[in-house]
Amino acid sequence: MDDRAGKRAEPADGVCPPWVLREYGVLADGERGAVVDPEGRIVWLCAPRWHSDAVFSALIGGGGYFGVEPVDRWHVWGGYYEDGTLVRVSRWVTADAVIECRDALAMPAPVDRLVLLRRMRVEHGEARLRLALDLRPGFAAGRVRDPRLVDGVWTGDADGLRLRLVGAHEAAWHPGSVLRGEFRLGEGERHDVVLELSEREHTERLEPDRLWEETEDAWRRTVPDCSGLAAPRDARHAYAVLRGLTSSSGGMVAAATTSLPERANTGRNYDYRFAWIRDQSYAGLAVAAHGPHELLDSAVRFTAERILADGEGLHPAYDVGGGRVPQERGLPFPGYPGGNDRVGNHAARQFQLDAFGEALQLFAAAAHHDRLTRDAERAVAVAVDAVERNWRRPDAGLWELEDRWWTQSRLSVVCGLRRVAGAFKGRTGQTSADLAEAVLAETRRRCLRSDGRWRRAADDDGPEAALLTPLGRGCPSADDPSSAVTRRFVEEELAEDGYLYRFRRPGVPLGEAEGAFLFCGFTMALATDRLGDRAGALRWFERTRAACGPSGLFAEEYDVRQRQLRGNLPQAFVHALLLECAVRLNDASTLPR
Repeated sequence: MDDRAGKRAEPADGVCPPWVLREYGVLADGERGAVVDPEGRIVWLCAPRWHSDAVFSALIGGGGYFGVEPVDRWHVWGGYYEDGTLVRVSRWVTADAVIECRDALAMPAPVDRLVLLRRMRVEHGEARLRLALDLRPGFAAGRVRDPRLVDGVWTGDADGLRLRLVGAHEAAWHPGSVLRGEFRLGEGERHDVVLELSEREHTERLEPDRLWEETEDAWRRTVPDCSGLAAPRDARHAYAVLRGLTSSSGGMVAAATTSLPERANTGRNYDYRFAWIRDQSYAGLAVAAHGPHELLDSAVRFTAERILADGEGLHPAYDVGGGRVPQERGLPFPGYPGGNDRVGNHAARQFQLDAFGEALQLFAAAAHHDRLTRDAERAVAVAVDAVERNWRRPDAGLWELEDRWWTQSRLSVVCGLRRVAGAFKGRTGQTSADLAEAVLAETRRRCLRSDGRWRRAADDDGPEAALLTPLGRGCPSADDPSSAVTRRFVEEELAEDGYLYRFRRPGVPLGEAEGAFLFCGFTMALATDRLGDRAGALRWFERTRAACGPSGLFAEEYDVRQRQLRGNLPQAFVHALLLECAVRLNDASTLPR
């Protein structure tokens, strides 16, 4: 599966052979995302929104894909993202030609309509290309009905979605509602294919040049210059990923996919096509560290709306429209190898105290940039009141485990309250300051050992990488002896070969229990820098940011031994922490200590 050059299987019955996760690229426009494999096949796409049913689900064994690839099977592949965008270019070299296929989801992107752009160009020689569209809406339960070709445009119905396709007028529909065709291009020639799926009928022409120009302009206006940061190209790419995962509603999905296993055949595979309040706050804080950019406003708006709507009943996760996350259910697919397919996520019904702490830090960062809306100001008061009522309750914590008195949750709340106290005067500021000290005092009593090290939880002395998150944001402060002692213990117990793991599982070596957790590697860099060791922080940053695939995308975990990605991708909070590290490690004065 690692090397398919010269030995590739044709898709059979709409099911494409899987690749290791590092080889996939992702397209996204904020409202939905597509996964493209190295052969130019789009094997995952939900429509019209992130949490909708998939129309292409070959990635998880459900069938359906949209392929453009060389007819010549003897070729090697490559690809890259255009700088500061999620415009993905696949590149194939055959014995006689060099071919590029430029892919993007068109922007600006309406909620009810997606437009997928594919532009093929032969850089050298001549080439024959094969096109196949196997659209299977409703997680492969449906097919395209009544396809018609009118004035060079294919139209049809796909279980309530209206299909239009241009650039394939010479192709033909085959049994099973699969569109197949071939075309030949000479050197310098190009060919455009545009696919539209919409909840209502549209009549305006699908003009490739205009759609590409609008998409390019949207990316130029959205992604800021990061040339002054550490790792500027990776920082811009991280920002582009965060933008691609963020809806016009402000909600940012945790990842574009579902059911990609964190560990083979263990049942640890989840649906991440939803917006976690915590992850949303991480992304907003990372953007705020760089400047008052658009994604900061998006994060503040979505988070404030959810807190105002639900108060102390805040859910950890929502769909990007602010709706409830459905209960988990299985799908009748074989799944990505090692995984069990499922949609929905039970974690959305947990109580996670640290979500309030991260949200308060987000609001304080927005206030620092004078970007706090009136709704957000009201949400601050609601969140502070929710913390006051609930901070003594056990919660599921950062890793969404069983309810316990997790240390990280309390320290994150203390950090958020202190930031709010520094940003707000009057009753809100004073209440936050008093509450922060009360929470910290009780947390010290329950969770701080006599040797000055923070426990994982009130009833657990083990090492816990989650503690690095508040430590990296200054809680406790750098001059508090517990900070250095705890950071050192986490490194001694949970680091191997320059990568960091979350915690220990009894009786199982670190690398066998799960992959290195990339979020933790970046928070270790922040905590190390906070304690004054810039060189050590840079070592952690550089090692962790190397744990991506050729596309520069990060999953949640990294199998160090096999150099493989594990879990859903692209993982938003990993990209967020990379961006924050790129800011902080370039100029440590950008965030308060």
